[in-house]
Amino acid sequence: MTASLVDEPVVIAHRGVPGSRLEHTRPSYLLGIEQGADYIEPDVVATQDGVLVVRHENEIGGTTDVAERPEFAHLRTTKFIDGVPLTGWFTEDFTLEEIKTLRTRERLPQLRPQNLPLNGREQILTLDEVIDIAETENARRGPDAEPVGVYVETKHPTYFSRLGLDLNDRLMEVLERRGLNRPDAKVVIQSMETANLKALADRTPLPLVQLMERKGGPYDLVAAFDPRDYAALTAPQELAKIAEYAQGIGPNKSLVIARDRHQNLLGETDLVRDAHAAGLFVHIWTMRNENNFLPVQWRTSENVADPGDATAELLAFYAAGVDGVFSDFTRTAVAARSAHLSARAAAGTAGS
Repeated sequence: MTASLVDEPVVIAHRGVPGSRLEHTRPSYLLGIEQGADYIEPDVVATQDGVLVVRHENEIGGTTDVAERPEFAHLRTTKFIDGVPLTGWFTEDFTLEEIKTLRTRERLPQLRPQNLPLNGREQILTLDEVIDIAETENARRGPDAEPVGVYVETKHPTYFSRLGLDLNDRLMEVLERRGLNRPDAKVVIQSMETANLKALADRTPLPLVQLMERKGGPYDLVAAFDPRDYAALTAPQELAKIAEYAQGIGPNKSLVIARDRHQNLLGETDLVRDAHAAGLFVHIWTMRNENNFLPVQWRTSENVADPGDATAELLAFYAAGVDGVFSDFTRTAVAARSAHLSARAAAGTAGS
């Protein structure tokens, strides 16, 4: 068990609460706030006219009704995104006005059929609109309530930079215009790549978080023929380098508690300990309730869409000393945190 850097781990509403609402939509973010999230998380990509909009990816064929819109049929194409060929419709080929005519759809229909009746109701949000949601709810709750923050991920920054749509520039423009590029603003910036975070370190006092996937490597390093992958970045000497430009890491949860190829949970790795030794906080992703995403010992049936014992998994990671979790089910993560803190307090009392 590793000690946390914080007294109470934060809960980040990952794209809102996509276990109950369509991801990255207004109802999803509002539900995350209602259920007790400390942050709501938008992923940002750019439109043709340079506006930051909130989507999991710049390819929107699977998360909107664009495939059913004949006026946009000519925009279907194949592109290489971070070196991988992908066919569909891409935000950078749409103006904001065109994007706003689309309506969102469930990204994981086989796992979340409960969300299918919500298809076709909500527009794609801009980053400004997500900030509006947080600020409106903070004002409504009053000055005595802990404000909810916004935890922004820039998606595919190298790709967009090559298109002349630099995500850093556009993000800084939004934050400056909103008065949020200041140390006390409750905003965090994260990225799967390294170069854009290093560039941001000189432009903002806000916390920066280096995301880490289970496999592969940051695309900016791949594009520069740098052999380091995410696994290499977890080494203590690399974590010390990350601490020169970032305040935290956001690893795939299996980098903190490993799994074997049969999805059996194994023991804790040294990543949390090593990150804390480098002065970095650790926010893991992504905690989900469905059996499909859980280790086998906490699955409750063969049905991958059924809820498993997600609380047991969350408690294991809280005990491992993580400083925060990204969760698709805010209520579950908040309740598990309360149970973890109660058990820790009871253990402290018993030991005193």
